[in-house]
Amino acid sequence: MGRRSRQRDRLGRKLAAPTTDYADPDGNVLTLRGSMTPATRREYAVVRGGSPLSQEDAWQRSVEFLFERLAVRWTIAGAPIEKPGELLARFRFASQDERAWIRGVLREHLAEWFPDVEAP
Repeated sequence: MGRRSRQRDRLGRKLAAPTTDYADPDGNVLTLRGSMTPATRREYAVVRGGSPLSQEDAWQRSVEFLFERLAVRWTIAGAPIEKPGELLARFRFASQDERAWIRGVLREHLAEWFPDVEAP
C-alpha cells in the first residue's frame, strides 16, 4: 500500500487533520493543525532542548518550528496565506506584537491538543 492510498479513508476521501481557528483583536485568523506525528514531536524535543550556550536561540527556533509544522492558514486583512513557504516567510516578517500573539496561540493550542508537549 503506497503513501497516497494511506492518506485516504475507505471511501476514497482525502484524510485531513482537524484544525482550530484563532482570531486576533484585528480580525486576522491563524488556523492550526490538530495533529503532530511522533517524528515531529521528537524533532521538536531536540529543537527545544537546543544548546546550553544558546537557550534563547533554541526558544526562538522552537516557536518557528511549531509554527512551521502546525500553521495551515493565516488570513490577514481578508487575504489568506496557505502555502507553507509563504506562511513561514510571513511569520519571519511578523512584528513583535504579532509574534507575541502567535506564541500565545501556540501555547493555547499545545495545551488543548498536545498537553504532553512542552510549550515555548
